[in-house]
Formats: sequence, C-alpha cells, structure tokens
Amino acid sequence: MAAAARLMHEGGVAETTIEDVKAAAGVSSSQLYHYFTDKEALVQAVIDHQADAIVANTERAGLGTPEGIRAWRDLVLAGAEQSGGQGGCPLGSLGGQLAETDAEARGQVAAGFGRWAGAISDGLRALHAGGQLRPGLDPDDAAVTLLATLQGGLLLAQVQRDAAALETALDTVLALVLAP
Repeated sequence: MAAAARLMHEGGVAETTIEDVKAAAGVSSSQLYHYFTDKEALVQAVIDHQADAIVANTERAGLGTPEGIRAWRDLVLAGAEQSGGQGGCPLGSLGGQLAETDAEARGQVAAGFGRWAGAISDGLRALHAGGQLRPGLDPDDAAVTLLATLQGGLLLAQVQRDAAALETALDTVLALVLAP
C-alpha cells in the first residue's frame, strides 16, 4: 500500500501501473491481486490510505492549543519545504487527478477531506472552548477555511517549487483565527 501511495503521489495515478507497484513493493501478481482485484480497487485503497494518514497526523498534532496548531503548521510547512513542493497534497493531488473521470474516487476523496476538516474542527472547537479562537468565529467554518488555505498553498508550493506562499497563507489565516 505504501509503495502504491508513494508512486501515485510522485508520478500520478494514470502513470502508475500495476507492474510499477509490484516492482516497488517487491511482491508477486498473486500477492497483489489477493488484496486488490484491479487497479481501480488499488486506487480506492490508496485514497483511503492517504486520508487515514493525513487525518491521523492532524489528530496527533493537538490542534486544540495555540502551540499545537502552530506545531502542525510547522510540520506541514517542513514537509512542503523538504519536498520542494513536489507532489502537492497526497489527498488533494488524487482529487485533482480523479475528480472529473471517476465519480466513486471523487466521492472517496471528498469523504477524506470531510474527515480531515472534522479533525481540524475538533482542534478549533477546543481552542474556541478555551477562549483562544477569535470571538465570533465558527470553528467549523474556520476549519474549512484553514483546509482550503492549506490546499491552495500546497498547490502554489507545487507549481512554484517554493513553500513561501504556503507559509504566508497559513500564517495569515492563523493570525486571523487565533485570539490576540
């Protein structure tokens, strides 16, 4: 699964073949087809894998404190800087590749984004309860805004091969979201 996810993130879904995955994972056809009936099933599993990883990382970051949300920002930014922006968001890039051609995959990616927004919302609700979110700001709306900002910033980092726009976008939204 990790090999398929990496290959699809780096080279694209259409360009990644079953043969590529078998070679990268060091598995036989029978091993691969034991778990995945075809490439479509593998792509669906990759979408779930990427969403699960992103949501888990977000939940572990502890977004319910100002320090936690800033540490999450630093983690996201470090990842973009380390890769030079290459590949963009592991979930967003799948959505961009599949949304217009595969309705089922589009739905899976949308559900993954929904789970991700939920994990961000959980943290922002905790900040709100502690009086650390800007007064009058709805935590769920702020979570969608933060996620959309992240996606746009990651796309800019990908095409510009520079994380500066991502850093600016995240810092601006966090300054607007967190209580002074």
